[in-house]
Amino acid sequence: MPPQPHPAPPPVLGLPGVQHIIAVGSGKGGVGKTTVAVNLALALAELGQLVGLLDADVYGPNVPLMMGRSEMPVVGEGNIIAPLSQYGVRFMSMGLVNPGDKPVIWRGPMLHSAMQQFLRQVNWGELDCLLIDLPPGTGDVVLSLAQSVPLTGAVVVTTPSDVSLQDGRKALHMFQQLRVPVLGVVENMSTFACPHCHQPVDIFSHGGGALTAEKFGVPFLGALPLDPAVRQGGDQGRPVALEGPEGERARPFFEIARRLLASLRAAAGDGDILHVRA
Repeated sequence: MPPQPHPAPPPVLGLPGVQHIIAVGSGKGGVGKTTVAVNLALALAELGQLVGLLDADVYGPNVPLMMGRSEMPVVGEGNIIAPLSQYGVRFMSMGLVNPGDKPVIWRGPMLHSAMQQFLRQVNWGELDCLLIDLPPGTGDVVLSLAQSVPLTGAVVVTTPSDVSLQDGRKALHMFQQLRVPVLGVVENMSTFACPHCHQPVDIFSHGGGALTAEKFGVPFLGALPLDPAVRQGGDQGRPVALEGPEGERARPFFEIARRLLASLRAAAGDGDILHVRA
């Protein structure tokens, strides 16, 4: 009997009402990926986008703290979950259903089930962009996500240190292997301005993110300074992007948001399938 052809994989279904799904990832932890995702979401919302933020970092869900809301979401008819809304952004996180310091100790199948629930059973409504804050690394959650929804693209966050860049390149290769377009690279903690002499200090080096983006042929979305106020804003649930486009500390995030929108337009070829407002 001749060998039978393998059945075609099931189609990856989009989310009703959600135009673009954008993963925000990194090769390693500690690079400020969630800080970038939260402030980027707020900046996009201020620029006129309808924005959602899914905290897919199941083991370390920090989005509720940074967004300043942590109450349990309401579960309605048909077990549909209503996301919380803050600062013009709808968001959902494991930290809302498993609050406090209790750890999540799950294997791959349970992670996949949780991702499906957060994607399919949350009433996201009409969104221009759904940002998904991934866990660090290249593990189960990322693979599950890529197999579950059509990702418009990914943003890779790194610091300019060689250790971070090494792992950032792994993330870039991962998205390439998963055939997820990389919309850009963000270099976080790029330069620290000394509060005494006001001279720039490259604590974690400088410029490696731009060089990596050039090597991979993907856009460089920008560099973010190492600023204690950014950390304070996240800890207090008042991200610096709330300062608005002209705020000194918020301005770099808005510049990155505008470049991300430009990268989305370029990926869509300026066609009718893209309807960004800014």
